[in-house]
Amino acid sequence: MSKVYKGIISVADKFIPQALRPLWEHPAGPKTIFFWAPAFKWGLVIAGLGDVTRPPETLSIPQCFSLAITGVIWSRYSLVIKPKNYSLFTVNLFVASINIYQLGRAYLYQQSLNR
Repeated sequence: MSKVYKGIISVADKFIPQALRPLWEHPAGPKTIFFWAPAFKWGLVIAGLGDVTRPPETLSIPQCFSLAITGVIWSRYSLVIKPKNYSLFTVNLFVASINIYQLGRAYLYQQSLNR
């Protein structure tokens, strides 16, 4: 860890209430990348939700497919690693779900063009 990050954690450590200590000290808690990577990945979910209002002809099928597959793979991985990372599982489940939905929209649009 960098000196800056260690300094921030040591200062924050003094303000964490006893009730939140188990979360704070968890191997996948806020002191680790295992917490922050899934936290920032929620940006993909928010972007996907924003795309729900986009016309289906503007959706990128390769992008939605790769995000859906990535979400499925990382959902599985998050339950296999030690410690299990349920926040990583949850965010990837949402990434997969929203992109599978988008793929469905794109597929139905393509089908409507073929009629």
